[in-house]
Amino acid sequence: MKKLYFILFVLSSFNALAQKNVLRTAISSKALSIEQKVIAWRRDLHEHPELGNNETRTAGIIAKHLQSLGIEVKTGVAKTGVVGILKGGKPGPVVALRADMDGLPVTERVDLPFASKVKTTYNGQEVGVMHACGHDTHVAILMGVAEVLASMKKDIPGTVKFIFQPAEEGAPVGEEGGAELMVKEGVLQNPNVDAVFGLHINSQTPVGDITYRPGGTMAAVNDMKIIVTGRQAHGAYPWSSIDPIVISSQIVNNLQTIVSRNLNVTENPGVVTIGSINGGIRSNIIPEKVEMLGTIRNFSKEDEAMFIERVKTIATKTAEAGGGKAEVIIPYSAHYPVTFNDVSLTEKMLPSLQASAGREHVKLKPPVTGAEDFSFYQEKVPGLFIFLGGMPKNGDPVKAPSHHTPDFFIDESGFTLGVNALCNLAIDFMVMKK
Repeated sequence: MKKLYFILFVLSSFNALAQKNVLRTAISSKALSIEQKVIAWRRDLHEHPELGNNETRTAGIIAKHLQSLGIEVKTGVAKTGVVGILKGGKPGPVVALRADMDGLPVTERVDLPFASKVKTTYNGQEVGVMHACGHDTHVAILMGVAEVLASMKKDIPGTVKFIFQPAEEGAPVGEEGGAELMVKEGVLQNPNVDAVFGLHINSQTPVGDITYRPGGTMAAVNDMKIIVTGRQAHGAYPWSSIDPIVISSQIVNNLQTIVSRNLNVTENPGVVTIGSINGGIRSNIIPEKVEMLGTIRNFSKEDEAMFIERVKTIATKTAEAGGGKAEVIIPYSAHYPVTFNDVSLTEKMLPSLQASAGREHVKLKPPVTGAEDFSFYQEKVPGLFIFLGGMPKNGDPVKAPSHHTPDFFIDESGFTLGVNALCNLAIDFMVMKK
């Protein structure tokens, strides 16, 4: 009897492998055939970027495309999100694939025929709008994945849920949005998702490469606002003031000791950054108040709690030492958990990534102190988030413009690998779970 069970196990494993190989071949052929279509989608989206919770044009293009493929579509999810459901011809698990849609308040400097010329008002300032983080790429790739998998519908052993998400970069102040709101509105239910996969293009990773990391991959993030209040005075008589600018300067310096003296850097990295300081209106007036905006980033809940406590203590006590007061608000408008790749899922899906890119082009990466709200999906179901190379092959990672900058640039020749990778992750997971 044991021998019979062993034979059945071997046959089952062989059949699963054979099924995956047949489907991978079909995926590769179809992905290559729509490469120019994916590039055209990306260029159109790049030329017409939209900020978080305002991606109406983008959502319309996505919904129309999914409907043309016979995919069940729901719009208006979490403000402007689009969800598509493709039910395969065979029973099986439910896999979710996610792409984010929003652009950034960045004025583009790249000399491209499809460069963004869009302008808007953001935080009271007139700025350009640009896909400076590659979300246009993510949308185009997932639209391509939908087309490939829809063409194979009868052979799919399960269901694929396509999640096109708004506001990954954060919702406007005072609004909800992004992955957190999508989860709250039930995007991982009806049907219930068994695993979720996503990718992020990277401008400093060579085209053709995929990078990944099991466990904590991207940092938890909390933004913060620190309001320092002193006493206003003439600039010629500083002894009459309690100077919030001097106090704020000391707070900024003192906050750096959290990483250098409180964090065990042998275990996890961490970041404290002040990105904005505003106070005063002219050279000879010491103002009453200074406001600072910043971010803290961590890879464990313990470090996150420690950072929050230390920021509050340092800010308030430094202000008191100078005779003033400091109010600390954490989070101010956004909090994302750690982007945590399920270790078991990552191990099981590694062969799928290697089959997509080649073993030598799938590489382990160090933790990333950037943050991703993909983490909200991973809190509910096992998830894997990978990085796709978007730097020209002869490029220098040190010199390649980074994300969130006016010169951000992506080599479009890597898109087909992204389509292949997401398709293979979805199909292989389904075949394994049958």
